[in-house]
Amino acid sequence: MNDVTVLGTGFAALTAVRKLRAADEQVKITVVAPQPSLVYLPSLIWLPSDQRKPEDIVIPLDNFFKRNDVNYVQGAAEGLEDGGRTVKTSTGDVKNDALIIGTGGRFIKKLPGIENAITPCEGVDPVMKFKEKLEGLDGGTLAFGFAGNPKEKSAMRGGPMFEFLFGTDELLRRQGRRDKFKLVFFSPAPKPGDRLGPKARAKLMERMHDLDIEIHIGHKMVRFEADKVVTEGTEFAADLIMFMPGMTGNKWFDNTDLPRSEGGLITADKHCKVEGFEHTYVAGDSGSFPGPDWQPKQAHMADLQATAAAANLIDELNGKPASHTFRVELMCVIDDNKTGVIVARTEKLGLALPRMRLAHRTKEIFERKYLKLYR
Repeated sequence: MNDVTVLGTGFAALTAVRKLRAADEQVKITVVAPQPSLVYLPSLIWLPSDQRKPEDIVIPLDNFFKRNDVNYVQGAAEGLEDGGRTVKTSTGDVKNDALIIGTGGRFIKKLPGIENAITPCEGVDPVMKFKEKLEGLDGGTLAFGFAGNPKEKSAMRGGPMFEFLFGTDELLRRQGRRDKFKLVFFSPAPKPGDRLGPKARAKLMERMHDLDIEIHIGHKMVRFEADKVVTEGTEFAADLIMFMPGMTGNKWFDNTDLPRSEGGLITADKHCKVEGFEHTYVAGDSGSFPGPDWQPKQAHMADLQATAAAANLIDELNGKPASHTFRVELMCVIDDNKTGVIVARTEKLGLALPRMRLAHRTKEIFERKYLKLYR
């Protein structure tokens, strides 16, 4: 019986588990992760407005593991040995016949003073910190921004920052407090949001103008201070800063011989196979994959990559060559707590529908359907 180890409990890792089990009822599956839970990151945006509570989007995986006959090992990955056949963890070694890496990415925290900014996609705690600070303010300037990894164009996550920006505007209006706050959007990118497609970007920038949101873009970041954002082109006061840095690979990758892209991610081919390694695959934010510059780092893309990785791994274990690939597509709803814009981008399509309540409802329905897989 083959023993497959899956690293992580995020979107890529858990989709890989589901697909592995669906393809082979006999294969032994071991999941290694610090906590046996899934944090549903797309719904972090609803925590400040109390549309969700932390317990709504942090899903214990005990039942999921039991249903899928998964052996869970609690620990953090710390390195690899034996060509990937041994995973070094904080709680001991884990042997395997095959490996899927889905441990996500790491935000680049080198900017001076970045401790003064909240990075929301790090999880529930920073978003709840933002919520607490916002509730404690009687007024002031709220700054929202994001940056990328200049050596890895796909390694950024800007969409959630638009959602936190528009969601905060909607929340303050609902509370009757919007006139007491200045909202500012900033990014070193000259065309932030361009990865969503030209139509979507135009809608986002137009919306900022309509909502009287101040815009500072196109200037390299210099530093954050406790009450200030400083770029090479300007600086402005900020009572609360929310910022999403670019991403790179996990620190534990340094303790391996895994091939790395210039931006620090694990390089993989179109089948999600790690170059130069046998029976070793990567999916989601941990990997650097062939494809267009706008290839997104998002849950949907991680699911598509994990599906291909699992299928190829099962084929390889059965003596067949890897043949499954993944579609490169961006699918999301830019939500503001009440309405949303549905955005879709493929190599042949660029779509941004008008803002509507149905989009917000669609995002809620998808959340409920997706989380049902793991409850």
